[in-house]
Amino acid sequence: MTAPDRVDVLIIGAGISGIGAARYLRTKRPSKTFTIVEARAAAGGTWDLFRYPGIRSDSDLHTFGYEFKPWTDKQAIADAPRILDYLHETIEENDLTGHIRYHHKVMAAAWSSDDARWLVDLERTDTGERTQISARWIFCGSGYYDYDEGFSPDFAGEDRFRGQIVHPQHWPEDLDYAGKRVVVIGSGATAVTLLPAMAEEAAHVTMLQRTPTYVIPLPREDAIANSLKKIFGDERGYALTRQKNVAQQRILFELCQRFPQVARRMIRKINKSQLPEDFPVDVHFNPPYDPWDQRLCVVPDADLFRTIRSGKASIVTDRITSFTETGILLRSGAELEADIIVTATGLNIKIIGGIDLTVDGNPVSLPDTVVYRGIMLSDVPNFALAIGYTNASWTLKIGLLCQYFCKLLGYMDSHGHDAVWPVADPGMPTRPLLDFGAGYVQRALDTLPKQGPHAPWVMSMSYYADRRLFKGDVADENLRFAQARQPEVLT
Repeated sequence: MTAPDRVDVLIIGAGISGIGAARYLRTKRPSKTFTIVEARAAAGGTWDLFRYPGIRSDSDLHTFGYEFKPWTDKQAIADAPRILDYLHETIEENDLTGHIRYHHKVMAAAWSSDDARWLVDLERTDTGERTQISARWIFCGSGYYDYDEGFSPDFAGEDRFRGQIVHPQHWPEDLDYAGKRVVVIGSGATAVTLLPAMAEEAAHVTMLQRTPTYVIPLPREDAIANSLKKIFGDERGYALTRQKNVAQQRILFELCQRFPQVARRMIRKINKSQLPEDFPVDVHFNPPYDPWDQRLCVVPDADLFRTIRSGKASIVTDRITSFTETGILLRSGAELEADIIVTATGLNIKIIGGIDLTVDGNPVSLPDTVVYRGIMLSDVPNFALAIGYTNASWTLKIGLLCQYFCKLLGYMDSHGHDAVWPVADPGMPTRPLLDFGAGYVQRALDTLPKQGPHAPWVMSMSYYADRRLFKGDVADENLRFAQARQPEVLT
């Protein structure tokens, strides 16, 4: 068998996290060799995978974009093609194209303390061929979603429905919904995006939800951001907007957490002002949980509310009894007629892409690990993972993690270390990795690593707290360093 290629860092995933990690390596640790492996045929991650109508960000691009690359488009809540253009520009500007191997899916990774290296098994998704890469480090930038299958509950009578059933994660390119009656099952970000987008051509679109979600309108274009760019230029204007929006996000989150009833009343008042006068706001926009116990849904330029006012779309809050030949029978006894049913019922979590990890022949059980600084796992050497914020823009945290990762590599080089891993006190109390009420999180808690009660073992969701943490010492008493047990032999 041919000897595996050798790199300093293997980056898994050519999405927003993996591309960001590669750029930081290029600029902060230019001596390090790296390869990005991507299971799909194109870069972009989420923004290339999902093709449903209207797909867009639910965070502003001044914070969802990279700190090092200004977002110059006028749209702040941007659609997927603009985000993809931004990511492709980042790849080109940083000469990353030659570092990406498409159609390469990581199946397993085995750590050897003798070599202080990972031996990574890959499968070509286009040919089935098996290959290997030897890497000093793995940086897992694949996020935490299962990119193969979304979450689809079993609906009674589903096989009886004579129309078409579609999941947003596998949107058919040739789906014709013009003049059709569409029911979108769900109430999250995907559903509130689909409703106004499909209503432009469909006869009528109904969003069928079991539980309401908090929905807030934001301008698609940030007038202050665009003014700052005109006054100060792209880079300085972007930096100022980023600071403004980070503060706004945090203030909103803290308000919701500390004064949930006040926040609930404010959101209700906004919703009521956007809806028809006789609309039952408390039926369809009054969740049973407090604001930010789950993520708030953003609708640009109030498009969801505008579509409801037009009569082209409606919301039904009820439970499904069964599918019928012509639609959905509800617990209330009503039936929703449909030609197309879209199951926007959420996603599945698959942490680190479901890769089988072993350390010196011993399988790694993720639920038995504790996350360190939100980037490493206890007792797993030279392995970094990138998980962004659930209460703010994902990329804010990714940037901090990447900068710390590069600092850690520099520290190890200067001290002659080949390997590093965190060690958690076995008596330390732990709790779930994500303190978040969303269904996709709750379904996966038993498969996820844990977090501890205090830094650096907390999965922080505060940009300001993380910024302070990562500005501190690179190494602390929780890290163990080592050299390879046997000299490295290059072939």
